[in-house]
Amino acid sequence: MNSKPAKDVKEPLSTQKIIHVDMDAFYASVEQLDNPELRGKPLAVGGGGERGVVAAASYEARHYGVRSAMSGVQARRLCPGLTFVKPRFSRYKEVSQKIRAIFFEYTDLVEPLSLDEAYLDVTSNKKNHPSATLIAREIRQRIFDELQLTASAGISNSKFVAKIASDINKPNGQKTIPPEEVLGFLEKLPVEKFFGIGKVTASKMYRLGIFTGLDLKGKSLEFLKEHFKSSGENYYKMVRGLNRSEVKPNRIQKSVAAEHTFSKNLTSEVFMMQRLESIAEELESRLKRSKVSGRTITLKIKYSDFTQQTRSKTLEEFVKDKDTLLKTVEALLYQDKLKESVRLLGISVSNLDNDPHSEHKVMDIQLKLEF
Repeated sequence: MNSKPAKDVKEPLSTQKIIHVDMDAFYASVEQLDNPELRGKPLAVGGGGERGVVAAASYEARHYGVRSAMSGVQARRLCPGLTFVKPRFSRYKEVSQKIRAIFFEYTDLVEPLSLDEAYLDVTSNKKNHPSATLIAREIRQRIFDELQLTASAGISNSKFVAKIASDINKPNGQKTIPPEEVLGFLEKLPVEKFFGIGKVTASKMYRLGIFTGLDLKGKSLEFLKEHFKSSGENYYKMVRGLNRSEVKPNRIQKSVAAEHTFSKNLTSEVFMMQRLESIAEELESRLKRSKVSGRTITLKIKYSDFTQQTRSKTLEEFVKDKDTLLKTVEALLYQDKLKESVRLLGISVSNLDNDPHSEHKVMDIQLKLEF
């Protein structure tokens, strides 16, 4: 089906002033801050052993191609002088709280995405400052002066554009995309930079002749819906700057999970059930701490070849107890034959019973525990 060029939708420019603040190599930078001997050296936070994974890398390590989620073995191969340190999440959380305290001096509309990044809506701010660009610069300077850490920032009239902009002048920089430049900026953007467009979707777009925002903008709504289903409408709006979601200071927890990476691959379902019992016990504890229950239970399986599979079941009742979790996961495990030996197992609970007025709204970071 040939698509006719899509007509531009004319809407008034958004007057929102959104800042996306992203700390630079946060975990690694905190480690270098606390241990001066590590400063200026290639550093990775995570496990450097045979089963280890890089959680974060300093910019000195990134120079050699070391990246987060990379195996420790591969990281050492790329950078023989790489130093590994174990993560200290309690310390990272402590520093993150100090950073957020700075944010709240400027606005109450702060939406944390993780320990090291957040959106701020400064359209109306506590300093009565008309310039979001200057506010971002002041916040970054305060983080450096008070915590000796650097941050980068993106400023625009939408969360999406601000987040993309924060990566342009990293590290220790910022970029403003004013409203009148947003559409041109989006037209030049590679499609894989748009939210929701991963490797698989990007490859499909390439086959359809869509490589940039301008190419995407040239496709009609009908064409995008035909080829990308419900996501097509999101892409249609995104490239036209119409997806103006608000900064939501109270992010509702959507799932709770626990997962373990094993020192040796598992080949027997019997051994896997033993491991899943301890994972279910940890998950029960997290659910109780969060004061939530859920109906959808998902088993995550990562094989020795690093391919991943999930199996889910939705129950009629909300649950949080270990016995129900384990019974459901056991059925999911035996639901289909495993294709390889297994290096990681995880359980998550979603479809939670928390309501918009619950006080438990900030998403916990999911820690990967290694045996």
